[in-house]
Amino acid sequence: MGKFVNDIDEFYEFCDQNEVKYIDFRFTDIKGAWHHISYNLSAVDAEMLSEGIPFDGSSIDAWQPINESDMMLKPDVPTAFLDPFTADPTVIVICDVYDLYKNELYEKCPRSIAKKTLKYLEESGIGDKAYFGPENEFFIFDDVKIKDDINSAFYQVDSSEGEWNDATSFVDDLNTGHRPRTKGGYFPIQPIDSMVDLRAEMMQVLEEVGLEVIMGHHEVGQAQGEIGVKFGDLIEAADNVQKFKYVVKMVAHLNGKTATFMPKPLMGDNGTGMHTHQSIWKNGKNIFYKKGEYANLSDNARYYMGGIFKHAKALASFTNASTNSYKRLIPGFEAPSILTYSSQNRSASCRIPYGGGEASTRIELRFPDATACPYLAFSAMLLAGLDGIKNKYEPVGPINEDLFELSTEEIKKRNIPQMPHTLREALEDLIVDNDFLKPVMSDLFIDTYQHYKFETQVWPDEARPTPFEFKSTYSC
Repeated sequence: MGKFVNDIDEFYEFCDQNEVKYIDFRFTDIKGAWHHISYNLSAVDAEMLSEGIPFDGSSIDAWQPINESDMMLKPDVPTAFLDPFTADPTVIVICDVYDLYKNELYEKCPRSIAKKTLKYLEESGIGDKAYFGPENEFFIFDDVKIKDDINSAFYQVDSSEGEWNDATSFVDDLNTGHRPRTKGGYFPIQPIDSMVDLRAEMMQVLEEVGLEVIMGHHEVGQAQGEIGVKFGDLIEAADNVQKFKYVVKMVAHLNGKTATFMPKPLMGDNGTGMHTHQSIWKNGKNIFYKKGEYANLSDNARYYMGGIFKHAKALASFTNASTNSYKRLIPGFEAPSILTYSSQNRSASCRIPYGGGEASTRIELRFPDATACPYLAFSAMLLAGLDGIKNKYEPVGPINEDLFELSTEEIKKRNIPQMPHTLREALEDLIVDNDFLKPVMSDLFIDTYQHYKFETQVWPDEARPTPFEFKSTYSC
């Protein structure tokens, strides 16, 4: 799988072969959401593909002021693929955003930041390739209801797999009683796993849009699934996350279901993460590999983890980018928040996967989730790791015991660092710890990002009473 076209000439041949009518240009905003504009194929000439498409940057959250609103979409033509969901044949092309006023890639465009990060890696002399392998988990529900008013608030999600439906009388079907149960969803077969055919359809469509699919399975939580795809370089991997989320949501939608990458939609059951495998290569050699060392990790790999851990609290503002993220990062739900590393140990925030050869040696960060903008999260992780290599930061570890069994007192006594407990804490750390990002991210972008997250996530969340607060404090 992979690219369908290599250049503009092949792009038009591809469109002709597939009787394409529309070109859908897509770009990513500061929070990681895709936006798009569709053009009739006849209106898209080669100059437009090479020079760009104008659009209004002031209408995108936290981007341009209205008096400097004109921006340019720069199509990355080799990203083109057929949209599997449109009624009329449509080609999607992923774009970068270009700043007309500064005559450069836009400093607030996440994909442009990712490109600058790769350039910085090459200029550093440390490596010339950075590979990322995100594992995106998700939930598929039958129904979701949300209310958020001045005097009332609630949410309710439903799935036929939920054990809360044990006594439900379904209108159109029998209640079979086959359910995975809380924390019981890892690898059951049908009929307990009710999503086999749905995941298979998702896997097929992901292949159609260019991803190389490895496997799919039910995850630990009720109504939770995972589909594994092949790793790629930083840009390719982030592009694939955007395509992955689009396909999963649309296949669910067209089957009368609703898919979400929300980290913690169910209280008391496992949440959804985006475990991220990483390695750096130079001149065709994996600089994370050194045979005979612990888990065959080189000094560079260890220092890379040291940089991640040193900057983890600020880094979390990008890797765990929602208030809901921190409801997942609590003990007992396979979401490690203790900043150490270990071989094959899933209770450590950084696991070294099994497989000791050069090609397979890598680290796996287990705390990120898919509320992250993938371009920003991967870039921030790489920048933190490079800072660790440059300054030779030593991480705590390895620790091979079950870290979920450690008490808070024992963690503090042993000086093992932890992830932040809230998005506010992460953003406050970003304010004071951001020098490691500045080789690529501008002061304006960092300032805009943290203000945007406070205004759209932290403050609205903190201002709202919750049902639990009524339950615990109403009668005080």
